[in-house]
Order: sequence, then structure tokens, then C-alpha cells
Amino acid sequence: MRIILAEDNDILRKSLSFFLESKGFSVDQFSDGEEALHAIETNNYDLILTDINMPGKSGMEITQYVRQHINSDTPIIILTSSGVEQTELDSFDIGANEFIAKPVSPAVLLVRINKLLNKRF
Repeated sequence: MRIILAEDNDILRKSLSFFLESKGFSVDQFSDGEEALHAIETNNYDLILTDINMPGKSGMEITQYVRQHINSDTPIIILTSSGVEQTELDSFDIGANEFIAKPVSPAVLLVRINKLLNKRF
């Protein structure tokens, strides 16, 4: 299973990537939303994991682009440090499958990833 992880916090990105790789996933990491979006356009991913606030393109912009322009149903999980309810609602409105508030529990993230990936098969 191949995951793209777009997160501008280096420590979080590297630790989540290490954790997911230890669970058997292949992870492509990006700290810039624009670079992540380019990778999404040119590669096939089983899941998109994106922070909401990043340089280049935000997680919301990535989600909207994937749903509207690429017309892909690839599962998307949005991560954010925002505790604003409207942000979560907006994420679902534009097509996110899951929304996880930071700090991220790797164990909970893994359960949600497996739940989304199992739905597709």
C-alpha cells in the first residue's frame, strides 16, 4: 500500500512516515503542498494523508483538486491543529474521508487508515 504524506512539520512527518513504514506501508513524504499535488498527479496512491496548513497548497486545496479535477476517490485524511468545528465540516464538504486533530495518535491513525483501505477492496 502506497501513501503520500504531506506535512510541513518535519518531526511529525518523519515520525509518522517511520511508523507507517514499520507497519508495511510505502510512504512518499512532502513538506510542500504544491510538490505533494504534483506527486499525486503523476503517481497512484492508495491513500492521501495531508496537513491542512502547508506552504504551496493547503490540505483543503489538495483535497478539492483531487476530488474535482483529478476526479479520484482515493481516501483522504486531513490532519490539523485547528480545533475549529467549521474547519472539520468544510473538510468533509470538499471530500475528505477522515479528519484527525493533532496531536496525532499513530495507533488511531493506523486504525483509520486500515478502515478506509479495507472499504476499497
